[in-house]
Amino acid sequence: METEKKKFPIKKLLTVIGALLVVVVLGFLVKTLFFKNTNIGSGGEIVWWGLWEDDATIATLISSYQAKNPNVKIKYVKQSKEDYRERLTNALVKGTGPDIFRYHNTWVPMFRAELDKIPSSVYSVADFANTFYPVAVADLTNGTSLVGIPLEYDGLTLFINEDIFEQSGKSIPTTWNDVRQTSRELTIKDERGSITQSGIALGRTENVDHWPEILGLMMLQNGVDLTHPTGKLAEDALEFYTIFSSVDGVWDATLPSSTVAFAGGKVAMYLGPSWRAFEIRLQNPNLRFKTVLVPQLPKTSANEPDVNYASYWAEGVSVKSKNKVESWKFLKYLSEKENLQSFYQTASKVRMFGEPYPRVDMETLLSDHPIIGSTVKGAKTAQTWFLQSRTWDGPTGINSQINKYFEDAVNAVNSGKEVAKSLEPVASGVIQVLSQYGIKIQ
Repeated sequence: METEKKKFPIKKLLTVIGALLVVVVLGFLVKTLFFKNTNIGSGGEIVWWGLWEDDATIATLISSYQAKNPNVKIKYVKQSKEDYRERLTNALVKGTGPDIFRYHNTWVPMFRAELDKIPSSVYSVADFANTFYPVAVADLTNGTSLVGIPLEYDGLTLFINEDIFEQSGKSIPTTWNDVRQTSRELTIKDERGSITQSGIALGRTENVDHWPEILGLMMLQNGVDLTHPTGKLAEDALEFYTIFSSVDGVWDATLPSSTVAFAGGKVAMYLGPSWRAFEIRLQNPNLRFKTVLVPQLPKTSANEPDVNYASYWAEGVSVKSKNKVESWKFLKYLSEKENLQSFYQTASKVRMFGEPYPRVDMETLLSDHPIIGSTVKGAKTAQTWFLQSRTWDGPTGINSQINKYFEDAVNAVNSGKEVAKSLEPVASGVIQVLSQYGIKIQ
């Protein structure tokens, strides 16, 4: 008996094919819409978010590394400083951020969850401490782990108008007492009492660039615990800062910003980081200026160390990066002595100088430089805190919030309020801000 052949149902076949097509299309759309990532590298590509340096300056470093590591691709993206901290935070949280990113030395509390730990194969704690300045070890530590590698160092330095000092025959002051005396002697006023030449730009907040760092420096030099900015030591430091305007009258609110005034040749002494030299030179190519170490309090002992104030940027790796190991290897490569020198030399071709070296064993290479020599000389004894200007960390950032409390205190003292009462809101405000970022107050 002949067996009847079964017919395969055409409609069922079409249904199965259609279902498979739907699954494929949906899968493609999900991958495209939800997993599209133009920042986090994959397959060996490292995305690096930087600030300040142009692509051309970085290109040489990247090319040299890729020549030795042909399977690695590095993409450098220069970011705008505007809203940088917020944009970086949002991108990292969403998983669309870079593999490597630049962050300020005071930002570790804001990026605890996003910062990867440096593998011990890249830098052990001991190796890191022997390589970089002590302030970097303190700043770039999260718990017991290191979370960043500095490729530069910067901090406050005292800019000197060489013509004013030479014409007056004055010696450059080294202590705050001498600064106060010299600044009064170098201040010139017209018949109406208006300042035509200032001895030093100090005492106010609205037109003294970097006043947070300067006030922080004074407080640290005076032994203030900035997590508890109350008591006589803090009061004395705050009063001393304001005295240049409120009592001595060497600076007032009618003057332009301190950087502009110094660049215009109208200020004998000015405090700022080394990078301000670029702006000063651009505004006045003919101005003769140099820098020296920041003033210190009179020493009670010859062994008493100086206190300087740091403000610099470091490179971190995202904990969500698919290329963490290779990213850290790249940063280790960049932080090696010969590569930092190459970086500096390349940058020096397009501006006055490159980024000051962050390594202890490279201090002598720049110690005689007329601008950044004082910066690196003071690096070994530098401290720092969250009083920092121009970090662009946004209104909710740790620097912006801390600055606001101290700004109100300075302004209150300049308006005649008692120093102790002016500091009361600062103490409670500091605790609130630090607690917001998980910093425990003892």
